[in-house]
Amino acid sequence: MGKAKMYKINSVATFANVFQNPHYTNPVLLNNRQQPLNLKGVWRTAVFKNEKPLVLELACGKGDYTIGLAGMNPDKNFVGIDVKGARIFTGAKTALENNLSNVAFARMRIENILFFFGTHEVDEIWITFPDPFPRKGDVKRRLSAAPFLEKYKQLLKTGGVVHFKTDDLPLFHFTHESAKEFGAEILYYKEDIYSTPLDFQELAIQTHYEKQHLSNGKTINYLKFRI
Repeated sequence: MGKAKMYKINSVATFANVFQNPHYTNPVLLNNRQQPLNLKGVWRTAVFKNEKPLVLELACGKGDYTIGLAGMNPDKNFVGIDVKGARIFTGAKTALENNLSNVAFARMRIENILFFFGTHEVDEIWITFPDPFPRKGDVKRRLSAAPFLEKYKQLLKTGGVVHFKTDDLPLFHFTHESAKEFGAEILYYKEDIYSTPLDFQELAIQTHYEKQHLSNGKTINYLKFRI
């Protein structure tokens, strides 16, 4: 492991806005003092000290979308979730430096998310540029496959929505069909969102990976659905 990566991992462990599950076989979150916390069902009051809507970004990477959404929506709380501490470092550091009190990050496997968030605790979920897992044998690992949609159904409040943004058109089509088969209500569907003026200001946020995709000539697609 390189020194830069190790520095980020060690630094994240000291950040007050980061909560970590060090090993997926032991579903316990630790704060920056390495104290175990049970935040399930109490993220608003225990972490953010308010009752504002709670929004998750899954597989948040460097946290570009989490940070962008938080800046646009000070009336909501945001938690960026990723399994890699070195990825979370950038977003968590930015949030601290800019005093974004409505932002937190959690290092955990999304497969284990029901250990850490309560039933109907979440108002919205964002999934931006996830791994497409193109091999047929990996379909169930896609964050829009039925096993994950079942988890989101438990997490989301009645009326809660999922936002899905990707450059991968086969994954986009898969997600659309997966959501429909699951019985979700499709609220918005658009391929190549930048071909016309954007319908939502939140879509103007561009992650590190999205900028790379655009520079390589790829188009960006967006889907919004209610489970």
